[in-house]
Amino acid sequence: MALPTELGNLQLSILGLGVQYPPYSLTPDELAKLAKLYYPDSPSMRKVLGINQMTGIEKRSSIGTADHPLVNQHTAPSIAQLHDVFMSDGVPLAVEAARKALAEANLRPEDITHVVATTCTDSANPGFDHYVAKELGLPQSVEKVLLHGIGCSGGLAVLRTAANLALGHTFRQKPARILCVALEVSTTLARSELDSIHELQQTRIGACLFSDCASVSILSNGLGDVDCEPIYTLLGWQHETLPDSQDDLGFQVDPLGWKVVLTPNVPKLAMQTMASSFAKLVGNSPQLPPNYVKPADFDWAMHPGGATILTGAEKAMAISSEHMRASYDVYMNHGNSSSATIFSVLDRLRQKDMDAVAPEGRVRDFIVGCAFGPGITVETCMLKRHKRSLARTSDIPTPPDTDSEAGVSDAGENSDWLSGRSSPAVSSIQHGESPSSDEMFIREAISTLELD
Repeated sequence: MALPTELGNLQLSILGLGVQYPPYSLTPDELAKLAKLYYPDSPSMRKVLGINQMTGIEKRSSIGTADHPLVNQHTAPSIAQLHDVFMSDGVPLAVEAARKALAEANLRPEDITHVVATTCTDSANPGFDHYVAKELGLPQSVEKVLLHGIGCSGGLAVLRTAANLALGHTFRQKPARILCVALEVSTTLARSELDSIHELQQTRIGACLFSDCASVSILSNGLGDVDCEPIYTLLGWQHETLPDSQDDLGFQVDPLGWKVVLTPNVPKLAMQTMASSFAKLVGNSPQLPPNYVKPADFDWAMHPGGATILTGAEKAMAISSEHMRASYDVYMNHGNSSSATIFSVLDRLRQKDMDAVAPEGRVRDFIVGCAFGPGITVETCMLKRHKRSLARTSDIPTPPDTDSEAGVSDAGENSDWLSGRSSPAVSSIQHGESPSSDEMFIREAISTLELD
């Protein structure tokens, strides 16, 4: 096969996707159960637990429940204990997700040339990618890269890194089949976050949003034998770091795990950069047809860091909730699994029941992927959808419909898909009832807080 001669002929495609969530689902009551067992009542604890009921997340995927021994010790677990559970419960998730992706791509372990992986919930050496590769039986010659320090933008950063490696192999006229792996075990950090809420009397909502997941995509450079049609073609990507924003969002090491660092500036900064990032991405994707110009011309795979990010994106880009239907679906049913979430969103978006709720009943052929991470970094990519959808379906939940942590955008407020469930406090507000002082306090707190 000839080498690409122009930017629009990169020949990069995703051949397989695999997502593996752990077996347990945490309802909002699970966090309240832990808090009441180990911490006294306080204004900050009460506020966070109130926010926990109003995030729009119905259940968060987890390696355990509130009864798990790790979170029921006298003190919060140490980094060593967190690492042990990451390896025993997390790595098998990544292995299973990889096996799913390999099967869909009709590839054998020996066909894999590279592994690009990321996590922000473990930092041991060798990294978890070493053990995933070993368990899968990948060749000893496989080239491995483990990305660190990129948080929720990690999935798209892995894809971007894999794309550049694939193009290097293309230049050398060698096939590339790159296993892109994201693994996060976040729910084990609940006690550490609750400690900080109690001791510092801070409003910290990380324990309300984050979940556990492993997800994998396989990127091909098109050289050599390809036995299946692509799921997506990767047309372009864009990476930016917002200046002087590193103190606004982070995930800092602590003796009892990692602590989320954020300021109220995060949603505003994220939304301010979306339009310019989108314009640059479109400009760097020359294969787009002329009728794909405005944000609403595309489907969107937005990392669901929180409902405020999703609804803010709707307003900033004049798109509807249906444009981000898979993001809402994953957010409500699984929560925010940091770097692993974006591949889950892309997997969900291609399933046929998602087509039924496409905006104006029309599935878009081109998709914008977008995620924000510590730094603050903005990762975007442009994908072309192929007709290879999954027949698998699931119940499609109604996206959050609130004025606080989950709000209705101007573009999508009349959608039938948006009518339905919301938290009790917000429901009373929407129906014209006067909210209590506690509800107003919680709404105000939510409106100024967001995670990556």
